[in-house]
Amino acid sequence: MSSTPVSRTAVELATQPDCWRRAAAHISFSPDPGERIAVTGCGTSWFMAQAYAALRESSGRGETDAFPSSEFPAGRRYDRVVAITRSGTTTEVLRVLDAVRGRIPTVAITADAATPVRDAADEAVVLDWADEQSVVQTRFATTALAYLRAGLGLGDDVTAAAADAEAALRAPLPAAAVEAGQWTFLGAGWTYGLAQEAALKMREAAGAWTEAYPAMEYRHGPIAVAGPGRVVWAFGPMPEGLAEDVAGTGALLITGAGDPMADLVRVHRLAVAVAERRGLSPDAPRGLTRSVILGA
Repeated sequence: MSSTPVSRTAVELATQPDCWRRAAAHISFSPDPGERIAVTGCGTSWFMAQAYAALRESSGRGETDAFPSSEFPAGRRYDRVVAITRSGTTTEVLRVLDAVRGRIPTVAITADAATPVRDAADEAVVLDWADEQSVVQTRFATTALAYLRAGLGLGDDVTAAAADAEAALRAPLPAAAVEAGQWTFLGAGWTYGLAQEAALKMREAAGAWTEAYPAMEYRHGPIAVAGPGRVVWAFGPMPEGLAEDVAGTGALLITGAGDPMADLVRVHRLAVAVAERRGLSPDAPRGLTRSVILGA
């Protein structure tokens, strides 16, 4: 009796709870309260930067901006620039670090110390135990966010999130979510970055039609795409009345019961399941490579 081989992506995403616990126990970087910080990255790393920036500001630690590295405003004044890059080779990230060199202290959070980012940044945080072989990021990105959350004094939250993620790995996925034809992800505050990342995972791993919006913006047009056979997935609490509005469209509404980062693990599993249902390999996403390295 044959069985479908387990993808490398599925194996790696299942290690996230242990990675988060290790991140929470190994804090070596925490910007001082009041520092004006810019956080940057590309793709998934940018969305983790968005989540961290919102968390840092909401915790009262200081003004924190997040930018995709390709749009980084290098002329602005910051007390520190934090770059997130799994590979340590992403061209746009290295260009940002070069542009601010000598003017603004920089910290890179990476999975590989033996890469150009180690020399490009003033300081490097190496989470090599969360590195991945997969093209599609799962555990490195969330581990970087867990590390940064713990650095805000939220280590207990990260530990609780790890327990929630273990439950998310055990629980069955809703069959209707796997079989849907379209998925929209919603978030607010720090969870908007998670919603953006959830949509990206579905696109990358499964070539799926996905969108992401701030939850309060969803009624301002995007809700028009909702309907039977489609999914609306909310990270964190729903704005008042929105659940009823979604129900009226006939779309399936999914909300998380635990930490929103653990809910993202459920989407990682969903992306793999949808890819496999479509006969695709989540380990071989169309048109993607592990790092984007541009020509001179």
